[in-house]
Amino acid sequence: MTTPPADAVRTLDVGFMPLLDAAPLLAAVRLGLDRRHGLSLRLHRQASWAVLRDRLLSGELDAAHAMAALVLGVQTGIGGPQADLAILMGLNRNGQAITLSPSLAQALDEGRSLASALRALPRKPVFAQTFPTGTHALWLYYWLAALGLDPMRDIEAVTLPPPLMPQALAAGELDGFCAGEPWGEQAEAIGAGRRVIRSGRIWSGHPEKVLATRRDFAALQPELATALTAAVLEACRWLDAEPSHREQAAQWLAEPEAIGLPAERLAACLAPREGELAGEALRFHADGDANFPWISDGRWFLGQFRRWGWLPAAAGGDDDAWLADLYRRDSYRQAALQLGVPLPVVPSRASMLFDRREWG
Repeated sequence: MTTPPADAVRTLDVGFMPLLDAAPLLAAVRLGLDRRHGLSLRLHRQASWAVLRDRLLSGELDAAHAMAALVLGVQTGIGGPQADLAILMGLNRNGQAITLSPSLAQALDEGRSLASALRALPRKPVFAQTFPTGTHALWLYYWLAALGLDPMRDIEAVTLPPPLMPQALAAGELDGFCAGEPWGEQAEAIGAGRRVIRSGRIWSGHPEKVLATRRDFAALQPELATALTAAVLEACRWLDAEPSHREQAAQWLAEPEAIGLPAERLAACLAPREGELAGEALRFHADGDANFPWISDGRWFLGQFRRWGWLPAAAGGDDDAWLADLYRRDSYRQAALQLGVPLPVVPSRASMLFDRREWG
C-alpha cells in the first residue's frame, strides 16, 4: 500500500489507559501504520475510564481504547450519560487478572473457601474494579458468584483507576481487585498481593478492549472508520507475529507517557506463561478472531447487566437487535479484506466459562 501524501493525512485524537492492551495503538503509531492508511494518530493517556468516556462523548477524542462492557454501559445509559457509540474492532483477548491480598491468597492455598476467608475479616471485604459496568467488574462478579458469593451484597465494590490499585492493596484499603495487566504483576512485584486467577481461565478467549468511537463518526465517515480500523488491525497482527515484536512493544509501553513501569516487567506480562493454555493467553490478533466485532459478545455483556439488575429483562424476540448498529462489521470487513485477514463465516461465536456455563 502506498503512503498518502502529507496533505492527505487526517489527524485523529485517540485516548488510551495505561494498560498492556493499549499496545496496538502504540504500535500503529511507532510503526507508521497510521500514515500508511492516511492517518496521523495522536495518542492521549487518560487518568481514568470515566475521564476517557467523557472525552470521547464530548468530541475531545475521536476514538478510544475502551473496555467492551464500558461501551455497552454507555449505550444503555446505565449509571451515567447515554450516547450512541460504535465498536470498530476488538483489540485483544484475555490479559486481565484478579489479585487478592497475601492473607486471602494464602487462605485459598490452604484449601479454605473464599467465603470463609472473607467472613474472617474484621470488616466487610472491599474489592476494586475499574468502572462500574466495565469488563473488570464483570469478571470479578462472575468469579465471586461462581464461588458462592453474592457480589451485590457480600462485598463492597469500589472504582479505582488501575495504577492506584496495587498501592491501595498494600495499604490495606482493599482486599482484592480486578484489573488489566500490568497492575496484577505490579502488585506482586511490590509484595502487595498475588494473582489468584487470570481472566483467560475464567473465560478462555474472552473479549476485552475494543476500538470505540461515537456512532456518528462511524456512520458519517465510513472511509475514515475503515482506515482507522485497518491501521490498528495491522498493528494487532504485528504484535502476534513474532515474540520480538512484543519485546519491542514493552519498550514503548515502558515510557512515562504510556505506562511508565520497567520494560522487563511489562515484557514478562506480554510473554507466554509456563503452563498457560493457548486459549488463556493474551492475544492481540489470533488470525482475526480477537479483532472481529462479535455481536454475540455484546449479548453476553447485556446478559450480565441483567443478571445484576442493572438492565431490565429483554421483552422477548430479538430485543437486542440494535447491537448490529453498535458492532461495525462493515467497516471491519473492508479493513480485513484490505489486509488479507480471514473473516469468520458467521457473526456469532459460542464458548464455555470456567464454571461450565455455556453461552452463545
